[in-house]
Amino acid sequence: MNCKVKMGSIFYEVIGEGFPIIILHSIGTDHRSMKAWIEPIFKKINGYQRVYIDLPAHGNSDIDINLKSTDDMLTNILNFIDTSILEMTFSLIGSSFGGYLAQGILHFRPNQVKSICLLAPVLHLRERTLPEKVVIEKDGNLLSALDSDLRSAFETLFVYQNKESLDCFLSEIQPGRILANKDFLTSDWRKKGYFFSEEPFQGKSSLRQQALIILGKQDNICGYKDYDYLLNKFPSSTYVVLNKAGHMLHIEKRQVVQQLVEDWLCE
Repeated sequence: MNCKVKMGSIFYEVIGEGFPIIILHSIGTDHRSMKAWIEPIFKKINGYQRVYIDLPAHGNSDIDINLKSTDDMLTNILNFIDTSILEMTFSLIGSSFGGYLAQGILHFRPNQVKSICLLAPVLHLRERTLPEKVVIEKDGNLLSALDSDLRSAFETLFVYQNKESLDCFLSEIQPGRILANKDFLTSDWRKKGYFFSEEPFQGKSSLRQQALIILGKQDNICGYKDYDYLLNKFPSSTYVVLNKAGHMLHIEKRQVVQQLVEDWLCE
């Protein structure tokens, strides 16, 4: 389905009935990368409506020439919420850059958000404390058969560079990479408009939402050492750092992440 918003349109898929959860994927892919690992959780849990969206400039979500920044991307998503979710209360799940946008949603719609789950989220930080790149498992023969673009993306994202991870990458991440708006994503947006103009939660000592924050100890893209800020903002939070997990922790530690999310939903 498509929803017309201020600077384009938002494509979304709704599965199930009940309390709404808005789900935001990472940069450079689309909603299918979240659907693949989240939907199995709901084989055992009822009463939730999952709202998977393609971020602006991703998947089948369109942007117009006026969209220049992450602020503008957030504006489109808030327009979508105001149109499709209306004034209902909802929860949020966001991965990586989607986790940054989720923080922006909570910042501007605090009374609507019941709870929030963040997986390796981007923070409002220009300098990050990052571990060195670690590769725990590598299948050289497997990698040598990939074209340069696939190999570069796969090696950047994964610490387990084996057939199991590659199969997930090709079926869950790569389809969205093909659809991503490369003109926008490779524009000067990263230098001029990547960060919100207003820091999320600035001036708020604490937030009432039940939060789940999951990080990978080998995540050399977003790290794991800078998150005390978020932890301190959410007194009602579960904070987990998974060892032997990189930025793609929902693939590399899928069962653990699924169990954590299931527990968060049932709290």
